[in-house]
Amino acid sequence: MPTEATAPIIELNKICMAFAKPSGEPLPVLADISLALRDGEILGLLGRSGSGKSTLLRIAGGLIRPTSGQVRYRGASLKGPAEGIAVVFQTFALYPWLTVLENVGLGLDALDLSDEEARRRALSAIDLIGLDGFQSAYPRELSGGMRQRVGFARALVSDPLLLLMDEPFSALDVLTAETLRTDFLDLWTGHQLPTKAVLMVTHNIEEAVLMCDRILVLGANPGHIAAEIPVALPQPRSRLDEAFSNIVDEIYSILTARMAQSITAQGKLHGGLVQLLPEVTISRLIGFIEMLSSAHEGHAELADIAAPLGLEMKDLFAIAAALHILEFAELKDGAIKLTAAGRVFEQSEAEERKRLFKEHLLRFVPLAAHIRQVLDEREEHRAPRERFELELQDHLNQSDTEKTVRAAIGWGRYGELFTYDDRTRTFGLDGTTA
Repeated sequence: MPTEATAPIIELNKICMAFAKPSGEPLPVLADISLALRDGEILGLLGRSGSGKSTLLRIAGGLIRPTSGQVRYRGASLKGPAEGIAVVFQTFALYPWLTVLENVGLGLDALDLSDEEARRRALSAIDLIGLDGFQSAYPRELSGGMRQRVGFARALVSDPLLLLMDEPFSALDVLTAETLRTDFLDLWTGHQLPTKAVLMVTHNIEEAVLMCDRILVLGANPGHIAAEIPVALPQPRSRLDEAFSNIVDEIYSILTARMAQSITAQGKLHGGLVQLLPEVTISRLIGFIEMLSSAHEGHAELADIAAPLGLEMKDLFAIAAALHILEFAELKDGAIKLTAAGRVFEQSEAEERKRLFKEHLLRFVPLAAHIRQVLDEREEHRAPRERFELELQDHLNQSDTEKTVRAAIGWGRYGELFTYDDRTRTFGLDGTTA
């Protein structure tokens, strides 16, 4: 475990980051973030989508430069990619025409090594990460877990002092992810890795508590540190330990409180038109409401239902946020509870569900109501998608704009509030009711 007396390997001081809106004005994505990572420490960055976790990781790696603030690596200002920093990405990012050995060897390209030494180090990394015997295989011959092991070997082959991991297990199935996490922790706690510190982005609360010595919970709009959670539990850790569960519950409570506050705040800005809408399908919303009603009598702790449902945190929170926005459920203290309207919805037949959903769209989703109003006011009852996207892009980045519009389209179609033609990218009122 690191101590406060240990000199930081990397420090981020008052980091701010903004990207340009279509108008040219800055759109803040990170605000006044400071952190320090010390020798022997795994530090987790945890937060909902849009909180700037991956952007912060790339700043720490020197891959992008912040708008303001300073990054210091090993006591010196970081101006770009530096020796001793390696990254493991969410996707495998392997070259399909190269063998495992050749893919791993790419991690040594920036070093001035002989061919013999490069091969020796690549084979050593392949052996360390559990792929001995597969050095001549191509990515197409490997499972997802084995491909990600290649990604780890490529990052570790250069003996990095600092390892940055951007959701390294999220593209894997549950069992494969668990195996790779355990193997990595065995190497880490056994001091078999050259790496001295790890900065890891994750959406998975239990993964963060399993692996990290500290967890920084990021809030969004713009991204900022909402809480710092120490995890003073010995390795290996068990999900069944009460202390483990208490930390998980604490994080759920923090995140749900921040999410509810954010939804309320967004609803007050610009008439609620720039409210981020989670891209959740109607079938998932209905299935979640029915599950919550039948299996939990309309009320449950999010931590208790995530694992049984096999949902990642980002998916669970997206569903919970959608139901909170629509006021079919309420988020509070790490729990979700169906509202009276949610219970009525669950007990209704298909057509009554659609009518109730449409009513809640008009009352609680200003963007959906705005689209309908524009269509009602136009003689031809048509409006291009771009018209609404441009409005949103004054306040949201392009990715959030696209997700929000897609969510509004799916919800509006179900509630028969409007129609949408994807070929012409046009909203209309064909077959809808007043």
